[in-house]
Amino acid sequence: MSRCALVTGIGGQDGSLLAELLLAEGYRVCGVVRSLAAPLPNLAAIGNELELYELELADGEAVRRLLGSVRPDEVYNLAAVSLVPRSWEEPRRTLELGVLGAAALLDAVLRVEPGIRLFQASSAEIFGEASESPQTELTVLAPRTPYGVAKASAQLLVGCYRAQHGLHASAGILFAHESPRRPPEFVTRKVSRAAAMAHLRLLSELPLGNLSARRDWGAAEDSVRAMWLMLQAEAPDDYVVATGEAHSVEELCALAFGHVGLDWREFVRVDESLLRGQADVGALVGDASKARARLGWRPTIGFDELVRRMVDADLALLRAGAAA
Repeated sequence: MSRCALVTGIGGQDGSLLAELLLAEGYRVCGVVRSLAAPLPNLAAIGNELELYELELADGEAVRRLLGSVRPDEVYNLAAVSLVPRSWEEPRRTLELGVLGAAALLDAVLRVEPGIRLFQASSAEIFGEASESPQTELTVLAPRTPYGVAKASAQLLVGCYRAQHGLHASAGILFAHESPRRPPEFVTRKVSRAAAMAHLRLLSELPLGNLSARRDWGAAEDSVRAMWLMLQAEAPDDYVVATGEAHSVEELCALAFGHVGLDWREFVRVDESLLRGQADVGALVGDASKARARLGWRPTIGFDELVRRMVDADLALLRAGAAA
């Protein structure tokens, strides 16, 4: 019989890419969404191959009922208020979904079937103004945003349940990972879409925040493959998932606009209202040596290729919209 996986946040960038990977591996794939009535464009191509359930993840009893009904072999918890600035606008919701949701899933696994393997999506934001560079699984946690606090708390819970109850529960400390499925509020997609629009003469100016901010940007396809590999490992553990290379927002702009033959400096301006202030973090760059050694994982899509793919995808979307 095929294995069954339950994916929370399945409609997002990571959830949809993970669902495609799991289907390709022969899984029965079930997904949790906040509303079945809401559009799920990322699942358009595979929606008829999925079992979708509407669920409030912080509702522990509902989570236990769902696990008892679905009986998954693996659970991937990707649900979160994923935009860091939005976590300041919705701190309570960020913590409810990020911490109580993770606690509900861990408790449900323990009560329904302790043999279920669980993956928890953590984030480089747990390191905040990191005490060392690059960051590893042993770097001190010092989150500086509600989003980072939620991710750090959920990761610590995973470690508690793993140590106390022997659950096969792992956390992936995911550094920034992108794809054309990123919502336009994220800086990578904001820049790729702006470059495409400028190429089509649909944009004259792009306001951005800190151009010198540096991030370890990888491809989302590589990150979801790391998630899956963690649950195939014999023993559970926490792993940094990163490329080991940091790039600035300025580099991102130069690549994106350069890909369509434009000079980014003619379009980009700094908008101080978009700066994160004291909550901004330093250069986040991860050391994924542990994942390479134990899981055989390594990134396959470089930064330049990733940016080009995103710009090309946005060009195709804009042209399709114009044709329609």
